[in-house]
Amino acid sequence: MANENHGSPAEEASLMSHSPGTSNQNQPSSPKPMRLVQDLPDELVQAGWEKCWSKRENRPYYFNRFTNQSLWEMPVLGQHDVISDPLGLNAAPLPLEGGMIDSSVESKQRKRRFSEEVPPSGNSVKKPKVDVPGNTAAQPVPSSPSIPGTSVLKAWCVSPEDKQQAALLRPTEVYWDLDIQTNAVIKQKAPSEVLSPHPEVELLRSQLILKLRQHYRELCQQREGIDPPRESFNRWMLERKVVDKGTDPLLPSDCEPVVSPSMFREIMNDIPIRLSRIKFREEAKRLLFKYAEAAKRLIESRSASPDSRKVVKWNVEDTFSWLRRDHSASKEDYMDRLEHLRKQCGPHVSAAAKDSVEGICSKIYYISLEYVKRIREKHLAILKENNISAEVEAPEVQDRLVYCYPVRLAIPSPPLPSVEMHMENNVACVRYKGEMVKVSRNYFSKLWLLYRYSCIDDSGFEKFLPRVWCLLRRYQMMFGVGLYEGTGLQGALPVHVFEALHKLFGVSFECFASPLNCYFKQYCSAFLDTDGYFGSRGPCLDFFPISGSFEANPPFCEELMDAMVSHFEKLLENSSEPLSFIVFIPEWRDPPTPALTRMEQSKFKRHQLILPAFDHEYRSGSQHVCKKEEMYYKAVHNTAVLFLQNSAGFAKWEPTPERLQELVAAYKHSGRTLSSSSSSSSSSSSSSSAADKERELGREQSSSRETNPN
Repeated sequence: MANENHGSPAEEASLMSHSPGTSNQNQPSSPKPMRLVQDLPDELVQAGWEKCWSKRENRPYYFNRFTNQSLWEMPVLGQHDVISDPLGLNAAPLPLEGGMIDSSVESKQRKRRFSEEVPPSGNSVKKPKVDVPGNTAAQPVPSSPSIPGTSVLKAWCVSPEDKQQAALLRPTEVYWDLDIQTNAVIKQKAPSEVLSPHPEVELLRSQLILKLRQHYRELCQQREGIDPPRESFNRWMLERKVVDKGTDPLLPSDCEPVVSPSMFREIMNDIPIRLSRIKFREEAKRLLFKYAEAAKRLIESRSASPDSRKVVKWNVEDTFSWLRRDHSASKEDYMDRLEHLRKQCGPHVSAAAKDSVEGICSKIYYISLEYVKRIREKHLAILKENNISAEVEAPEVQDRLVYCYPVRLAIPSPPLPSVEMHMENNVACVRYKGEMVKVSRNYFSKLWLLYRYSCIDDSGFEKFLPRVWCLLRRYQMMFGVGLYEGTGLQGALPVHVFEALHKLFGVSFECFASPLNCYFKQYCSAFLDTDGYFGSRGPCLDFFPISGSFEANPPFCEELMDAMVSHFEKLLENSSEPLSFIVFIPEWRDPPTPALTRMEQSKFKRHQLILPAFDHEYRSGSQHVCKKEEMYYKAVHNTAVLFLQNSAGFAKWEPTPERLQELVAAYKHSGRTLSSSSSSSSSSSSSSSAADKERELGREQSSSRETNPN
């Protein structure tokens, strides 16, 4: 089934060209060529060409050290000058056997050759290669360079005359491997009836989400006198989608219960005030005073029983008296007193605030419900304008097993409006109606490759930019607009760890990823409508594999992690084929998360590893826009790695001591160290920025769990 993501074997064979990162039988090895006495014209030497000798083929060939291109025949600068024409826009098209030039084939070839030859750079940088499914006999040979033509650049709103700007679209560092094929087997399923993304609809959705975030902030401040807990709105959306049966991919609209346990818990943890981590004595004294004052003010302003008022007021007055009397107390004394006050007053304060906090949760949900109706009406109106019916007849699906494939949508996409794109340094800026989203040029190239592999309804790439804008805007709204907000929820494993997982345990699929942070080209993600065009198999909880080896690093939302465990155990119970899940979750013990406790007690648990805090890393969730020195950050908590496997999966991918030792060793390769060594001349301000980000990420990941300020 992987073949359906590409063209026919004959078409694919015509798209092949030499890539120096591959090792094929009929091509020279370019990284360390045997150099001959140079008899090339000075123009070719200055352009980077060298004459080398192929030991395998016993014949000379030509290698360009600037572009890593290899040719059997001497290059001709008039045809393709890598200095004046880096993209080969002025190169003459190759004639067919009959002497005629097929412009359509040329156009397809150019569009499918973008950034396939990448100069090596960075840590574990891989060169994207073109797969030729269904044509194993064909072997690539060095040929004339073939790269995106004028039509593709026009589709990206990049002028063909601006060749220097067009050259920036080539990736220089690649933190993924899109060549790995999937071993995940599923039952063939019908296309989804979800509506396809549209920039006008996505613009409305983003505006309403920003309004909903503002409503949430105002309710917390007006009713409880606190700022909304950090990341609580993002975790609310994650938790709601676990139980939501509504039509919108992001906003909840059909949930039971209406009151979100996640949002309720996080707001209650910050009542009467948020308890932060304390380092100094004066901070502890100030925090104790603020807590006592806030508890007294809350119990007096709410409807509480006389006994509750009496207990809280007595304890608060006793605390004030102790603060006035004892001026030599240590930090530990203040913290002990605060813990005593919380135990005495906490239950009464929570009971008094319970109805108000439930009102906040309900209000946000019902506003979301109204917003979903408006978004749906807008979407249906666009379909009606284009004579597209939102009701489709379900096609017959054969009951057979296939390798997993990207999500397909049953309802056709309407024509999409034009979207602008321009480059600023190494950043692609995509704009629609004044709203701009950004992505680094490396990850823009990654999106192009994923789109080429996965999309089947846009061979001309006319809808590529609008769909990129919708995707980036969706994740921007999911993350939030605050500094470093949301990046902790989208953190990914380091490249070295993915390489080890694939090598040792056959992992070829990510259960929680996105087109932006995925390592493999097959993955599950939160949004099937925007992400399906870029390889997503849909949400993990709606994905039912029969066999395969999977990596799962879920967002740190307790309800989502618990639902994940239930889903995995059901899959393992129902399958007799080899099935394996390697799960990475935080080791939260105070109190322990239900997901961790259940997996540790599961009959499918084969092994468990604990990675110590600050001794391992994650890749930033904002890796598609962040600086290189901010790509990795230290984990601020222990990480538990659990191997859940059925009997067949255990027999095939057993976590032996040797394999586990090699997996742990993969964590010793620090992306931060390599990044800092490659940019040792960076200023101290950038270092402090990275440190600030790490602290912010630490607060993000643990904010929902903080109940003890010690």
